[in-house]
Amino acid sequence: MATAKKTAEKKPATPKVASKPRAKKAAAPAEVQRLRIKVRAYEHKVLDASIKQILDTALRYDAKVAGPIPLPTEIKKYTVNRSTFIYKDAREQFEMRIHKRLIDILDPSPKVIEALTNLSLPSGVTIDVKMA
Repeated sequence: MATAKKTAEKKPATPKVASKPRAKKAAAPAEVQRLRIKVRAYEHKVLDASIKQILDTALRYDAKVAGPIPLPTEIKKYTVNRSTFIYKDAREQFEMRIHKRLIDILDPSPKVIEALTNLSLPSGVTIDVKMA
């Protein structure tokens, strides 16, 4: 018995043709410009009053507003000895609560930005404004 070796048939090489450049997909819509405002305060009542003031100002100029979004309250705890040396186990704990809110103003007009910069907010309220 003779075993026949199978010979692999070679296919003729096809010439490489330069492929057409792929058509680009439809361009993504231009990103919406937004003003991101983070407001922080120790007292939530003062914070809510200042947020209301910001929202009233933005809505007066027909701006689209998203929020206010409540962010987690940051709690800082401090432990202090009540007395020194002998009564070391007697301690007091103090905490500071920092309440936070987030507001997005979509496509703000220059009038809205100017009105927001001229706002006078109560003391104890800090504001971070970013253009995104």
